[in-house]
Amino acid sequence: MTVRKSVAPRAAAEVKSYDIETDVLVVGYGSAGACAAFEAATAGAEVLVLDRAGGPGGASALSGGEIYLGGGTPIQRACGFDDSPEQMAAFLVAALGPGADVAKIVHYSEHSVAHFHWLVERGVPFKPSLWDAPAWVPPTDDGLMWLGENSWPFTEIALAAPRGHRPTANDFGGRLLLDCLVAAAESAGVTAQYDTYATNLILGEGGAVVGAVARRYGTELTIRARRGCVLTTGGFVDNDEMLAANAPRLLGHTKVSAGTDDGSGIRIAQAVGAAVRHMSAGQVGASLIPGFAARGMIVNHRGQRFVNEDTYPGRIGQAALFGQDMNVWVVLDEQGYEEVPERERWGVRPTHVAESIDELDELLALPPGALAATITRYNEFASRGIDPDFHKAPRWLRPLTPPLAAIDVKAGVRPPAESGDRRGTGASVFTLGGLHTTLDGQVLDLDGLPIAGLFAAGRATSGLHGEGYISGTSLGDATFFGRKAGTNAAH
Repeated sequence: MTVRKSVAPRAAAEVKSYDIETDVLVVGYGSAGACAAFEAATAGAEVLVLDRAGGPGGASALSGGEIYLGGGTPIQRACGFDDSPEQMAAFLVAALGPGADVAKIVHYSEHSVAHFHWLVERGVPFKPSLWDAPAWVPPTDDGLMWLGENSWPFTEIALAAPRGHRPTANDFGGRLLLDCLVAAAESAGVTAQYDTYATNLILGEGGAVVGAVARRYGTELTIRARRGCVLTTGGFVDNDEMLAANAPRLLGHTKVSAGTDDGSGIRIAQAVGAAVRHMSAGQVGASLIPGFAARGMIVNHRGQRFVNEDTYPGRIGQAALFGQDMNVWVVLDEQGYEEVPERERWGVRPTHVAESIDELDELLALPPGALAATITRYNEFASRGIDPDFHKAPRWLRPLTPPLAAIDVKAGVRPPAESGDRRGTGASVFTLGGLHTTLDGQVLDLDGLPIAGLFAAGRATSGLHGEGYISGTSLGDATFFGRKAGTNAAH
């Protein structure tokens, strides 16, 4: 049988009989899919989950596990921090913009504490302790971390409070989180079918989505969804054709995914008229050690600083790729290097070492005198504990003294394989754009109207995000709005 490659919908009138029937069909078994399936089953629906892989997982299982939560969670209070939904929303609107979905951010922030308790009730553990230093993923099981809330310009916008909540696991906690969510879904009676790839949606009278066509081991299956279909298939970073058309700056970099983020859910929804948002946006994980960056400076190919080095490292990554084409270096001195504990260095060593500023200038092939001018200005103000250019916090300000070292960020850093880190050279990226959805997870068409029977959550949607990103907002968005999509699809 020839495999149908078209994503055009199948008319229900063409389907003589269905191979499988269920109340709610969830396509994709990552964190968003697990939460959608659990809530749909809890609402009394029969739920079937499809996943193209051999089991649940996706990008969620490979992630650090951070979930962006705030507003006064028990973990925040135990660590001595006051917070409110209003302050959380103010930070997120600034950090995830321009183009952030303000209505979703406000709604998510208002219900963040309740969502924390929901996760705990599903078995997700959080330790009431704080990791108080810049990091991608702390090498401890601390349950709370800063994600740029205490860095400029956000300190002028909202009360600084750490909101990165981490499941109790050393290093990467994504698998622990997903295992808890899948166990909850299974306990609610959810069934799953693996190695099954959804290829098309099925439309009934009036354009309502009533099911999906899928393929399993070369055989076509038609699946009826009596109440609704939820797409939780992830983003499109693994689809170079979609990247070239929508987010070409993300091409050629390490892809943060399980290898299955091919945009299939987005495409089959677009084929029935779904609208998309922010398809050019992407998260950029620059291959740098945040502890080194905070203690030194980051300069571009002109020898100039372009960002405050103590901010959320993903913000540095976006500035480095979109503004500097990754031609950037971390410059620090011996004291700064030695202050970072060895376990937090991930085996990274300087690309260049020089006895003087001028020597380092030459090694980096920067314009003559450029680096010297930058370091002189930086040191002058750092000696007074201020940074008028980028407002780095006084905690990290100190004059840099030779000998100096530079780390080439574009060349990339390669953490030890056992760390679970998948970053490669230059930058690691994933997409932020996707389907336009309501607060209830309904997919909207080009007129801004809900498509009957079709819901979505997770990275298949644009979610909370505009052009910005903060760690934990993918898993927070996916789990919270996955729940909403599942509940509403069941009714």
